[in-house]
Amino acid sequence: MKRRSVVYEGRVQGVGFRAMVSKLARPMPLTGWVRNEPDGSVRLEVQGDEIDIARLLASIRQQRGETITAEHTREMECVPDEQGFEIRY
Repeated sequence: MKRRSVVYEGRVQGVGFRAMVSKLARPMPLTGWVRNEPDGSVRLEVQGDEIDIARLLASIRQQRGETITAEHTREMECVPDEQGFEIRY
């Protein structure tokens, strides 16, 4: 079990980015959340198997790679008993 924080920069707010991430993540065996940040970036925290996290991140790049100018990833401690994937406001 792994947890990653990913911050996306570029044209990622006001273009349905969070909804797209949520739509991709929900069918996968992943938990976490996605939200807009005050600086114009979008933060994703995702938890699950390394392969599933990699699949999600690759799908995000495939769907919106042209609008992402930077992607900053770091590992985090897992959140026990987290359930579901949500869009945070």
